[in-house]
Amino acid sequence: MPIYDYRCMDCDKIFEQLTRASTVPLCPACGSRQLEKLVSAPTAPGQTAGIVAQARSQAAREGHFSHYKASEYPRGKKR
Repeated sequence: MPIYDYRCMDCDKIFEQLTRASTVPLCPACGSRQLEKLVSAPTAPGQTAGIVAQARSQAAREGHFSHYKASEYPRGKKR
């Protein structure tokens, strides 16, 4: 089930709800069913240290070092 953003027409509260597309949830503040479904912006994947390290490791295996600092080059492969 997707997460949808809603705005209550009665109390003007904006909230998100994990719900089926065919059901209309209740406003958590006032209990109203007069809701407007909002367009939500997708979230970009996070740039965690693990993801960055994995991408750099793959780039090193493929020989791509053009965007690396000198301290990040693998030993013996400096340009």
